[in-house]
Amino acid sequence: MTKLSRSIELRPAILLVVSGIVGSGVFKKVAPMAAELGSPLLVLACWVAAGVVSLAGALTYAEMAGMFPQSGGEYVYFKKVYGRLFAFLYGWGAFTVMRTATIAALAHIFGQSLISLTGLQGDSVELAVKCVATGLITFLSLINYRGVTFAEGLSRGLIYLTFIAVAIIAVLGFTAVSGSMANLTQSVPVTATTAHRSLLGSLVVASLGAFWGYEGWNQIAYIGEEVKNPQRNLPIALGVGTGIVVLIYVLLNIVYVYVLPINELAGLSTTPGKIAAVEVVRQAAGWAGALFISVLILVTTSNSTNASILMPARVFYAMARDGLFFKAAAVIHPRYKTPSVAILLQSLWSIIMVWSGSFDQLTDMLVFASFIFYGATAFGVLLLRYKQPDLHRPYRVIGYPIVPAFFCGCCALLVIMTLINQPREALTGLGLIATGLPFYWYWQSKPPVIESDRVDAVDTV
Repeated sequence: MTKLSRSIELRPAILLVVSGIVGSGVFKKVAPMAAELGSPLLVLACWVAAGVVSLAGALTYAEMAGMFPQSGGEYVYFKKVYGRLFAFLYGWGAFTVMRTATIAALAHIFGQSLISLTGLQGDSVELAVKCVATGLITFLSLINYRGVTFAEGLSRGLIYLTFIAVAIIAVLGFTAVSGSMANLTQSVPVTATTAHRSLLGSLVVASLGAFWGYEGWNQIAYIGEEVKNPQRNLPIALGVGTGIVVLIYVLLNIVYVYVLPINELAGLSTTPGKIAAVEVVRQAAGWAGALFISVLILVTTSNSTNASILMPARVFYAMARDGLFFKAAAVIHPRYKTPSVAILLQSLWSIIMVWSGSFDQLTDMLVFASFIFYGATAFGVLLLRYKQPDLHRPYRVIGYPIVPAFFCGCCALLVIMTLINQPREALTGLGLIATGLPFYWYWQSKPPVIESDRVDAVDTV
């Protein structure tokens, strides 16, 4: 039987965590967050708080990743803790909304950034953006089809470019003539559409934008069967990689609110095609700076899209291996040692998502759905500690039980407040997950997939 290749070491694993997170959110989401809150300090507080919560989540996940280092991430954890149905609903949610919407949203921002460089205007802009996004997903899916080593190497090279670019943005921003420390303390009234919310409600809605920026920190666990010494390397990669991203994000957002007053940042949220980071660097370094940041966004979004295609397909492979997904998705390509059919199915649905909705609708929907299962993972850590205290744990979460309990509580708060403040996005996400129930009952009634029944993919690409 053809198996996945265990070829990823610690440093590439850390960089894959960073690659899976750093994408479009940190460049774009500051504008709607500014419009929602009207205060630069509150905007920064949201990014710091979301970073702390994400880091708590990464440290909590690390315990599960060390215990169950197989392909599939949460799908494997949930199967062990809650049973096949809940694990399937997670995997189905990942396919229908969480992971594929992430790919779609990242590719959409790549398209926006590329089209903005062409100067194209008018009604054809959105069509062009979606065509570019479709092309990017197709291209990167074919790269991942042909092997994890090349795809991981591509992510590593692009993330090094990102580190250099972030340092350049910081230098340009803090030396900009228009920058002022006064910008960090000036507030403006919120818009009429958000004034009816409580401060807590506005903070939660704005935090959805920040959490979208951090989305993807858990994806390294999906490729547990391809990481060397996973009991040691997966927990380290999760904690170190997420910590690096928190530092990058807080630094960039300080630059944004230092260079542009909060009212100008908020105004960008109502201007189609405007990306906050581009306007900030344009203010600091003119058209050359704007060109530079636009190219950087192309690099980071293509890199994050690549990582988001590389890792989640292993969830669908693991489900199919258990007989709970389309049988063909259990195929491992005989030459490339990749879950080739799972990658192709993922790319097809991601492209459908590109053509189905706007960027902000997609991201709010997937963040809400994701945090249901993030919280379930944290609760699973607490549950296993109680039910199976003697289970071998290569890594034990720091600050137990405070850290997993804190993360679980934050997840519950975000889910409840999203249901209250953005019911359409929340209910849409729940509805997409619920569509998996008929499929589960059908696949559950079928005989399980056995090793000798699997057919490897034909070497066609």
